[in-house]
Amino acid sequence: MSNRKTSLPKRDSEDKYSILLPTYNERENLPLIVWLLVKYLEDGGYQYEIVVIDDGSPDGTLQVAEQLQQIYGEDKILLRPRAKKLGLGTAYIHGMRHATGNFIIIMDADLSHHPKFIPEFIQKQKEGDYDLVSGTRYHGNGGVYGWDLRRKLISRGANFLSQVLLRPGASDLTGSFRLYKRSVLECLVERCVSKGYVFQMEMIVRARQLNYSVGEVPISFVDRVYGESKLGGNEIVSFGKGLITLFATT
Repeated sequence: MSNRKTSLPKRDSEDKYSILLPTYNERENLPLIVWLLVKYLEDGGYQYEIVVIDDGSPDGTLQVAEQLQQIYGEDKILLRPRAKKLGLGTAYIHGMRHATGNFIIIMDADLSHHPKFIPEFIQKQKEGDYDLVSGTRYHGNGGVYGWDLRRKLISRGANFLSQVLLRPGASDLTGSFRLYKRSVLECLVERCVSKGYVFQMEMIVRARQLNYSVGEVPISFVDRVYGESKLGGNEIVSFGKGLITLFATT
């Protein structure tokens, strides 16, 4: 995995970045991902807040988040829990209602997405005034690490089928590490009807329909260290159904 040094762009003092972290059973991962976020955002001189949306995790994730809030402060760590799992799309809507940034960053809380790429996302957005910037595993020097052959085949196959059927103009439809202008994310979320893993794909497709500009940054995706993957047979079937629906309706 190569190290990248990015020359940081000139700061806009009015820009603020709200990082939305939906969580479910992430008590081991949450302290480290928050520490990394604080490190890279503070080092870059960005205004930011981290919004944790926990969906009733039985492993005590919310209690860990409360301790992190005491460490970093209520202005940096916002806790917006929900009683149970209600879906990724609604988690983003819930988080945005409480976020104060004019840019929204969505990412996984399981350490699959390294915060070191966030300065590159921000620089990319500034370069082209992109409406959204998406991390890609399948372009440039992006890649996937830690997956077995089955998982790689599923991901590659899903992305290939999506490219053929939907022609989205982006190289990685199923990724979930992205930066949005707040107004753009609000608009897209209102129009998306999918749930689960299909939701991220629909966001890119709807963005294309609405002529939003999309930038890409190659990222290294690393499989989770703690906890279990939430990808199962039901999610794969739902993805297939969602892909067919999007093909028929877009």
